[in-house]
Amino acid sequence: MDTRFPFVDWFRNASPYINAHRGRTFVILIEGEAMASGRGEQLIQDLALLHTLGVRLVVVFGIRPQVHDALTAAGVEPTRVDGRWVADRTVMAHVEQVAAHQRLWLEARLSLGLPSTPLHGVELSVISGNLVTAKPLGVREGVDFDHSGEVRRVRASAIEGLLEKGSLVLLPPLGFSSTGEVFDLDASEVAHHAAVALKADKLILLGESEGLEDEQGALLRQLSPAEAEPRRQQALLGSELARHLNAACTAAREGVARTHLLSWRNHDALLGELFTRDGVGTMITQHRYEQLRPATLNDVAGLLELLDPLERRGMLVARSRERLEHEIDDYMVIERDGMVIGCAALHVFPDTTVGEMACVAVHGNYRGGERGERLVEALERRARQHGLSEMFVLTTHTAHWFVERGFRAASLDDLPPLKREAYNHARKSKVLVKNLT
Repeated sequence: MDTRFPFVDWFRNASPYINAHRGRTFVILIEGEAMASGRGEQLIQDLALLHTLGVRLVVVFGIRPQVHDALTAAGVEPTRVDGRWVADRTVMAHVEQVAAHQRLWLEARLSLGLPSTPLHGVELSVISGNLVTAKPLGVREGVDFDHSGEVRRVRASAIEGLLEKGSLVLLPPLGFSSTGEVFDLDASEVAHHAAVALKADKLILLGESEGLEDEQGALLRQLSPAEAEPRRQQALLGSELARHLNAACTAAREGVARTHLLSWRNHDALLGELFTRDGVGTMITQHRYEQLRPATLNDVAGLLELLDPLERRGMLVARSRERLEHEIDDYMVIERDGMVIGCAALHVFPDTTVGEMACVAVHGNYRGGERGERLVEALERRARQHGLSEMFVLTTHTAHWFVERGFRAASLDDLPPLKREAYNHARKSKVLVKNLT
């Protein structure tokens, strides 16, 4: 449907995600390069919008480029080991100063409420503090890392209390020890530990990269930790990619449902990833974002929505809700983030070794990704499990597609008697058969 306001359609399509994200806990890492490049203002607006929509936010910020500039201006050249500097007293003084300045700037920008600003009318309490305890890295391979540290513990109960009160929690890349010392931490490590401790629904890492790509340069939408691990091992030690992949893979293995790799250079990245079905970056998760599975009664509404345009075009025979409910055990579906985007059914005829493959359908936006092939293969496996020796399909539009997948032309005489008697001569569907033995 045409509209004068394109954002209205986007808003309608985003409504399921608005409802799904409300009350959820997101840990978001914003690397220092984003702030140094001037992207901070818009990211803050996006954070405020998420807060307004009921998302519980923990924001971790990086300061690496800002500290680098401060050290350069002071004529200090820090010792670096595997991409990380040794935080001696001189370096640590600049780290603490930059972290405090960056925290104050973020708090100030998140407090804007003038009528001409995007945060007008948003009462946003921003809380930071000694919420991360740390321990020193110590001496490693003969190098004393001094005040460079690693996370010992995130005070999850304290952060939960702040989130329950509606506050946004801000975590700098610093940690505190029981002896009163301050340690320089890796921001991605802070984000990973915070996400795990809070049992966060999402860990979002905003860095330079748009995400991970395949050999042809195409963006990889979803990977498991095991699939992402080789890329982490190949990444330059201490690089942002290595740090982010380490955080993402570890968080996924330790219970964080979804971790997202996004680029802060993309102005639409954060909201585009959260409020569209396909997103814009790479997601690392133990749970399949898209899965092929047996259908249940809960899928009937999705099946009706998927099949309706194909039935109206005459490509499929119309199926009522009652019929789908009655035959639901015959169906397999492909579900993508809660939406049924593909289906197929195997109908078995009593007292025969023949089955019918029916209702093979893939949503128009998701064709070309071998989903149809996956459905056919799944039904063939199911047919063999039932002891069937042959499978047939009736089609008016896609005969060639089935022939390419091993089906051959047949006649009405090859159909089981029940199907032959019910054949709709007006549709003139072609009969195709495939041997399974």
